[in-house]
Amino acid sequence: MSQSGEKVKFSDSAGYVGFANLPNQVHRKSVKKGFEFTLMVVGESGLGKSTLINSLFLTDLYPERYIPGAAEKIERTVQIEASTVEIEERGVKLRLTVVDTPGYGDAINSQDCFKTIIHYIDNQFERYLHDESGLNRRHIVDNRVHCCFYFISPFGHGLKPLDVEFMKALHGKVNIVPVIAKADTLTLKERERLKRRVLDEISEHGIRIYQLPDADSDEDEEFKEQTRVLKASIPFAVIGSNQLIEVKGKKIRGRLYPWGVVEVENPEHNDFLKLRTMLVTHMQDLQEVTQDLHYENFRSERLKRTGKTAACSMESPLPCTPQICPGDSPDPLEVSLGLLKKKLWTKIGSFSRRRLR
Repeated sequence: MSQSGEKVKFSDSAGYVGFANLPNQVHRKSVKKGFEFTLMVVGESGLGKSTLINSLFLTDLYPERYIPGAAEKIERTVQIEASTVEIEERGVKLRLTVVDTPGYGDAINSQDCFKTIIHYIDNQFERYLHDESGLNRRHIVDNRVHCCFYFISPFGHGLKPLDVEFMKALHGKVNIVPVIAKADTLTLKERERLKRRVLDEISEHGIRIYQLPDADSDEDEEFKEQTRVLKASIPFAVIGSNQLIEVKGKKIRGRLYPWGVVEVENPEHNDFLKLRTMLVTHMQDLQEVTQDLHYENFRSERLKRTGKTAACSMESPLPCTPQICPGDSPDPLEVSLGLLKKKLWTKIGSFSRRRLR
């Protein structure tokens, strides 16, 4: 009996416990907390990265974008620009962070232009590891990069050397989704030929792009067919536009040409809807792959390096020679100081033994 005198009803059905309602509890809690997602866009200037992002999320992340001239691009370095926007749809909140990389591939010498991007991704892993190891872990902000749209130029005959080197350098740190930009510049046959060429070169160079998970056997046929179509569409050939054009009495987003209109959300014209569907339906999987694969790899390597330094200092009374890990560039001054300290301690030990004799 409750205080108001009304009876509280509990289910007494045979064989019913109630834990089948747990997914609803998780759903309510997740909706109340909201979701976080970080998307990185990388590609040469002029491929429509900003337009596509605005088209995907129906927002304006770059209202006053400064476009540098050719003279400024000669010695330009890659910059990192992170923009965060709160999106709400039907009561579900998404904290979206879009990381742009202006200056990528613009300079005459672009050999090391992606090192700034690698440094940024590692810094977000490092920050998350620090917060995760701290005392207050209740409100950790996840700024790790969950997905990277890599824009491929439609004007070449496949991947450029810079494209190959970038994806080989980052495929172990982030989920790479290749995107062919400005697909309206290609005919249907040219588009399919370029897609096959890009996939062949990705396989030839051993590049690991994001693989969509297979649909479970208990999923409905519609979802299985959707997954099959999305897998067959990689790399996605897309166009973007923020302009509304009236066609047959209906306003659509598209690009108006002398010969007709290219519709952004028409699957017969490009893969924009497929790309958006992939991102929305597999957003959770992108986060899980980031957590379980890329972040765990970074975390294990980081702890292994920390463990080596700690073990060296505990086992030997002599100062440790700095540990140089593969891929790191040694600091000559640090190495010289370490060797000098080691020689000094060796001489002190030899002098002490002679005094004891």
